Amino acid sequence: MAKKARQSLTNNDIRTIMLRYFYDRNSNATSARGKKGSSVKISDVKRELKASHGLTQQEVQGNLTYLISQGWVNEDVIEKSFTAPSGTVIPSTTHFYIITAAGIDKIEGPGEFTMPKFHGIKIDATGQNIITLGDGNQVNAKFGELGQALSELRNAITNSEAQESTKLELAADIDTIQSQLAKAEPSRTIMKAAWEAVKGAAAINGCAMLVQRVAGLLAHFL
Repeated sequence: MAKKARQSLTNNDIRTIMLRYFYDRNSNATSARGKKGSSVKISDVKRELKASHGLTQQEVQGNLTYLISQGWVNEDVIEKSFTAPSGTVIPSTTHFYIITAAGIDKIEGPGEFTMPKFHGIKIDATGQNIITLGDGNQVNAKFGELGQALSELRNAITNSEAQESTKLELAADIDTIQSQLAKAEPSRTIMKAAWEAVKGAAAINGCAMLVQRVAGLLAHFL
């Protein structure tokens, strides 16, 4: 039975498990590092995820690389040194891993303290009228209706009873479309590819009408 369950895990399933692991670790932390620390050594990550979910070292390492590259997990390198009895100074490097604010927002959803997506960019200098939606995404005002519809669909998906891995995939694809809507001329190719996945949310209870609404607003892009 255990072997069959393991064979059903996709990389997205594993990434969801891992991000939740780092999230829970941070939520329950009583210190920055150590046994109850929010930052954790790779050896502990591999050991604990193997014990809790049967993940292999290769699965953890490969998907950790992905989570770091996406900015959801941060790697903190601590360099120390010690002197051997012979007097030789030996360097020692320890790698710690911790969930980032972006990783927390991926699980909780954007909140009051979420940094605006285009922080540091002088929007006024672009000549575009950018508005901020309820989920924190920023889009060109002329695409505001579509952006809001996508936000409502994202919210319905995240509050549904769908599998967490499915929620994560769909939310990421919706964010891809929202990012394009910040442009004066969104990429139809990127939006179409993302929508092919998002429209599958129609099968999720309570999402069919929202998918239909978004499809209508997206029609002239696709």
